[in-house]
Amino acid sequence: MTLLLDTDAYSAFMRGHPEVAARIRRAERVYLSVVVAGELLFGFRVGSRYRRNVTLLDAFLESPYVDLLPVTRTTADRFGRIAAALRAKGTPIPTNDIWIAAQAMESGADLLSFDEHYRVVDGLAWVKPGEA
Repeated sequence: MTLLLDTDAYSAFMRGHPEVAARIRRAERVYLSVVVAGELLFGFRVGSRYRRNVTLLDAFLESPYVDLLPVTRTTADRFGRIAAALRAKGTPIPTNDIWIAAQAMESGADLLSFDEHYRVVDGLAWVKPGEA
């Protein structure tokens, strides 16, 4: 199984959340979206442990099982499709999360996130820790 970590899943992993850690250990590949990296780096900059958190993120990204996913033209097309479908259904979600969902779909990864709003994204393989 391949996982793409949402920002909250990465944060839970770094805090030692047992189920998130177990899912990451079982995964064949782990992806981190460049959008998630941006959200994390923003949080680090406004927090009090920037250097420590950046060092941990860099070490995580250096793992041979972890890849940082760029935004591509295909990602942009998926973003547009997802955003239009959500607007048509009247179920908007945060813009960054549409990008993250697009990358999960493009890469074929299961998106690991605690965020309930991913339920409304048709065709997304979303895994919420604590649910089967």
